[in-house]
Amino acid sequence: MGRIPEETVKQILDATDIVELIGSYFPLQRSGSNFKCNCPFHNEKSPSFNINPVGQYYYCFGCQESGNAISFLINYENLPFIEAVQKLAQRAGITIVEEAFDPEADKKRKRISRIKELNNKTARYYHQLLMKSPAAEHARAYLKSRGFNQEVAEKWLIGWAPRDSRKYLQLVKEKGFTGRELIQAGLGGLRDKQNPRAGLYAKFYDQLTFPIHNDYGDVVGFSARVLRADDKRGKYINTPDSPLFNKSNLLFGLDKARRPMGKKKFALICEGQIDAIVLHEAGFDQTIAPLGTALTAEQARMLKRYTDQIILCYDGDQAGRNAADKAFSHLSKIGLPVKRINLPQGEDPDSFIKYQGVEKFAELIAQAKDFFDAKLDLELANLDLGSASQRATLLKELTSLVASMSDDLSRDTTIQSLATRMRVGTDELRKAVSDARQRPDFETRESDRDQESSIIASTPIDRPIAYLCHLALHSYDAAEYLCEQLETLDQALQSFPGNSILRAILAKRPDPRSASAKQAFLMTLEQSDQKALMSGFQEEIPSDPVSSASDTIALMMAKYYQNQESALRAKLNDPSLTKDEIMSTMEEAKQLQEILKQLDQRF
Repeated sequence: MGRIPEETVKQILDATDIVELIGSYFPLQRSGSNFKCNCPFHNEKSPSFNINPVGQYYYCFGCQESGNAISFLINYENLPFIEAVQKLAQRAGITIVEEAFDPEADKKRKRISRIKELNNKTARYYHQLLMKSPAAEHARAYLKSRGFNQEVAEKWLIGWAPRDSRKYLQLVKEKGFTGRELIQAGLGGLRDKQNPRAGLYAKFYDQLTFPIHNDYGDVVGFSARVLRADDKRGKYINTPDSPLFNKSNLLFGLDKARRPMGKKKFALICEGQIDAIVLHEAGFDQTIAPLGTALTAEQARMLKRYTDQIILCYDGDQAGRNAADKAFSHLSKIGLPVKRINLPQGEDPDSFIKYQGVEKFAELIAQAKDFFDAKLDLELANLDLGSASQRATLLKELTSLVASMSDDLSRDTTIQSLATRMRVGTDELRKAVSDARQRPDFETRESDRDQESSIIASTPIDRPIAYLCHLALHSYDAAEYLCEQLETLDQALQSFPGNSILRAILAKRPDPRSASAKQAFLMTLEQSDQKALMSGFQEEIPSDPVSSASDTIALMMAKYYQNQESALRAKLNDPSLTKDEIMSTMEEAKQLQEILKQLDQRF
């Protein structure tokens, strides 16, 4: 796959009305000359997501997400750039002719595409075996015992990997895939790493297979469950890490649950794939599950894109309780409110619904309590508050969890509530939480979270530079004037963050009269540069852009010369300066003061 030319991107954006595009996903309200709706990238009650039909861009005043029609598909449908452009091109009836591009990048894209194709073919092959193979009778019987009919198996593409994998390996070969691709996909390996001629083995055998989809529907890996009691392998085995699969970054069922999460205003998290499927089929289609491990920080951040509240529904055993604590720690660090359901000891969502019914489970959700209230309901039932050691152990556990909360107000409210129920002083508990937040290991976790949570940070850009970029993109005369001044300003510009973005605009000079030309140009920039620029699109264009550009440059130069003068003053304090150096420095400072005086008179 080659590179899509910028001119083609412009043509596609020309043929796309961003209001019509976003309006095909959500109902829009007119707001003056713009349109608005509730933001699709964060949950809100009042619409702050604005679509500008003239500039052909969107901007959310709540979460600061911004972009054009292509950006919208990339962020909302979670599509790669190429696929987003292709989707818009197909919608507009435009044929894309691609340019040759970086051979290494092209090679990587092809490799990933091949692995994706192999995963999808494997999922369908295993599914057909489950549906039709006489050897899969025990697998079908197991699914039936869990209440899964044929329709459920088809909806979730559940499959069965045969005990004898020779036919699967032969199929892989017949479909044109290589042994290397099988290994890269994590679907097999070499029988003898020292002797490649010894042949290949399949990763999964005599297991139920649950395809793992990314959040826009492609099969990127598998989770397989053993079926026989004498099978000594782990209960669930996942695809190993591959170019497509990382279990820390994926959630089972997210492709089906992400939109229901937005409608129902919360996500329901359970422990395993079977429970997630059971809950979906029972009508709780906002359910997701980690892939056989505790919820990770990466998965928590993914969820924040789709919902603003979490309900945990983990198994009613000690392992489930521990997993709920770990999940809370990650979720609370990114500011997501968490509630918790306490299932009876030994129960999981599947067994509860089977014996108690869907209505009873719906009641559990409706009555879900704040995480700490639910946790204390369990803990205090088996705790002797008169025992100093038992109280100390629980308080230490609670303190660590409260410390993970990022919202100051919620954290303090929780401290007061816990102090009452645990019969300890509020100040004492508050200090313990404060001490926990000061521990070196906590600081490390916090800094990691900050680094990870900024998925794409905005490029630092000085305010005057951002304004000049805005003028250059929207006014031909301002861009012309800035190009004329660029050589004179070169040295001073280097001291202002974001100057490279301004230089890129002046080098390319996209047509200010064409919204699609500007948006196509933006797509050639790094995403961090795009974010730096988009917020400035909300500003009005002044009646005299050239004059505004001139004034902004003068203010920048004043700042630059002030910094230069301060540096010279600091230099004069150096006792090692010779008399000649002192005189030269003083003369230089005098010249700068004269320049600053002239600038002061101008303003």
